[in-house]
Amino acid sequence: MTLIMDNNNATPEVAPMMEESRPKKKKKAIVFKIIAYAVCIFLTILSIFPFWIMFINATRNSPEITSHGVALLPSNHLTENIDYITKDGDFNAMRGFINSLIIAVGSTLCTIYFSTMTAYALVAYEWKLKNAFFTFIMAILMIPAQLTGIGFYKFMYKINLVGSFIPLILPSIAAAGTVFFMRQYMKPSLPMEILQSARIDGAGEIRIFHTIVLPLMKPAMATQAIFAFVTSWNQLFMPQMLLLRDKTKYTMPMMVSLLRGDIYKTEYGAIYVGLAMTVLPLFVVYFLLSKYIIAGVALGGVKG
Repeated sequence: MTLIMDNNNATPEVAPMMEESRPKKKKKAIVFKIIAYAVCIFLTILSIFPFWIMFINATRNSPEITSHGVALLPSNHLTENIDYITKDGDFNAMRGFINSLIIAVGSTLCTIYFSTMTAYALVAYEWKLKNAFFTFIMAILMIPAQLTGIGFYKFMYKINLVGSFIPLILPSIAAAGTVFFMRQYMKPSLPMEILQSARIDGAGEIRIFHTIVLPLMKPAMATQAIFAFVTSWNQLFMPQMLLLRDKTKYTMPMMVSLLRGDIYKTEYGAIYVGLAMTVLPLFVVYFLLSKYIIAGVALGGVKG
């Protein structure tokens, strides 16, 4: 016996059962939404909470921080903390911002542009050593950057680039992790038919790359730009090795590390002010590029 699951055609025995099951399904859906929203709100608060504590502690002095490390309301010692760090001749926020911005922007541009070009060569062309080349790129991911630090410093010293921003920018051209991400994103999203049509119309490879490939890769480029900018901005190990002799080229993380040099003499609130100054540009970069990330996620959902 076949039962048609429709209110209009349902038998008298089945119709009451269907009406009873509907409220149960609605209740389950409501409970699921409540749990989902509660979990999302909890994770959001958990993510924002450390930054909130950092900004609040930037307005407090050392006695307040040592007595109660966590506070939800700001205090009135922000100007004192700012005056404290500005008294130090080595801490110059504007100079640190400019130095960090030059390095981070230059490094990010090199990483995104050349990694996308490398991924394009791995996806759009067929050549004998393509798989071996990609395997070599993946092998580089397993080598820690600290392992090559001393050799890199000696090399830069021999060619007289110690104390320059160039060693902190140009090596970003070879970003193995970014190449891997760009290749994985490009393989399903790059239509080869458009490339072939452009070649038939007489467009050169450089023009195809700039006018077709780069616009299609905007979501992936924005995502990797955030990671590359944050990594370069927060970098401390290599700048300390290469720029330690010239105080006029100190980056923001280097200046904050100077504040922590003597923990018994430094105001804790001043350290939090320096950390807040370091973090603010990262928020700006994220909010500027977040719309491209959302667009990329939506595009991936439509394709799937």
